[in-house]
Amino acid sequence: MDEVDERSPGEVVAPAGIRASATHEGEPHGRGPGRLGWLRAGVLGANDGIVSTAGLVVGVAGATVDRGPLLTAGLAGLVAGAVSMALGEYVSVSTQRDSEAALIAKERQELATQPEEELAELASLYEEKGLSAATARQVAEELTAHDPVAAHLDVELGLDEEELSRPWQAAGASAVAFTTGALLPLLAVLLPPPELRVPVTVLAVLAALALTGAVSARLGASPVRPAVVRLLVGGALAMAATFAVGSLVGGAAGL
Repeated sequence: MDEVDERSPGEVVAPAGIRASATHEGEPHGRGPGRLGWLRAGVLGANDGIVSTAGLVVGVAGATVDRGPLLTAGLAGLVAGAVSMALGEYVSVSTQRDSEAALIAKERQELATQPEEELAELASLYEEKGLSAATARQVAEELTAHDPVAAHLDVELGLDEEELSRPWQAAGASAVAFTTGALLPLLAVLLPPPELRVPVTVLAVLAALALTGAVSARLGASPVRPAVVRLLVGGALAMAATFAVGSLVGGAAGL
């Protein structure tokens, strides 16, 4: 029995899995980092802060039991790491945003100078997604009439002018994430008595790495155990190496 067509007049219905919409709401399209991407980046930034600061303070703890050098080294490492992360993110994301702006300007120029060619291109892109030629042409025409720039940016480039990369936001998020992670080993090495500083720091850092590894794996929809094991092994090796260096240098210098 034929199915009853309950479409309203003029409504475009695409085949299953194809949405005749310029926004493709709810579907991943490889755009700039969304909320999930920012969460994962924050977890990874915190992990960097944990590992780098832990290696630094454990190394200093291997050379001296005095709290002053530990505090100085930890704070210096925290500030240097946060600034470095922020600058790196700002430069990287600024470059990405410049590229996005250039692509948008190019698309606007093409739409202004060769609208028919751009309309045909948009229709062909929808054909590649599985629409018939007639439906693809109708979708392209309706989206072009509504917002031609948004339609082309979405289908051709996976961009949305409302969701372009934000350099300052990326820089701030990286700095905050790194600082948050760095505070854990710094406090762990400063608060306990001298004889417990290294063991407490090692245990706190390994527990935090296990947590960040699990969260990162969950956010990335990947297996948890390998991610946790990698971080635990890497963090343990980093702290062991810096503690050994600190002990050798401290012993040689008579600290």
